[in-house]
Amino acid sequence: MTSPNPRKRCAVIVCLTVTAVIVLLVLLIVILGFTVYKPKHPVTTVNSVSVADLDLSLDLTSGVKLNISLDAGINVRNPNRVGFKYSDSTAYLRYRGKDVGEAPIAAGRVGARSSTDMNITLTVIADRLVSDRNFFSDAASGTLPFESFIKLDGKVRILFSFHVTAYATCDLQIHVFNRSVSQKCHYKTKL
Repeated sequence: MTSPNPRKRCAVIVCLTVTAVIVLLVLLIVILGFTVYKPKHPVTTVNSVSVADLDLSLDLTSGVKLNISLDAGINVRNPNRVGFKYSDSTAYLRYRGKDVGEAPIAAGRVGARSSTDMNITLTVIADRLVSDRNFFSDAASGTLPFESFIKLDGKVRILFSFHVTAYATCDLQIHVFNRSVSQKCHYKTKL
């Protein structure tokens, strides 16, 4: 019986060692990707809403004149260890379920484990608001009920790209006589 060639035996050992190291590295990267670097939901919060402009008058010749603009301060927090990149979005203002105003939100990026503040102005489209049959009774009572809706779609890239979405909705009560706003917000995230 002849013994195997020492060079072949050494080559087999080196090949098996290199394969084992590669498998362990891939396994380590996958474990880190799904534990430490697991994608988390970004959180969008509405910090403040104020009345920027509120003009409501009734003219017998031209009808109802209405101009409402709301300023909103928004914060987007990214809890991930990598950046969150979001696409162009829109914030909507709704009155009794109907879209009556909007504001564009430009695409952007939030760095790893950081947050960014932005200000938007929601402008009401008067024709849509005045055409609602409840508007005049709400205006006469002194409180207009609105809802704001913000949705940010984006991606985080951890080994692969993961699509994430953050929502923020707020129930707003605009008090016509003193031009103040009360709000109650709800936040939802989705992966």
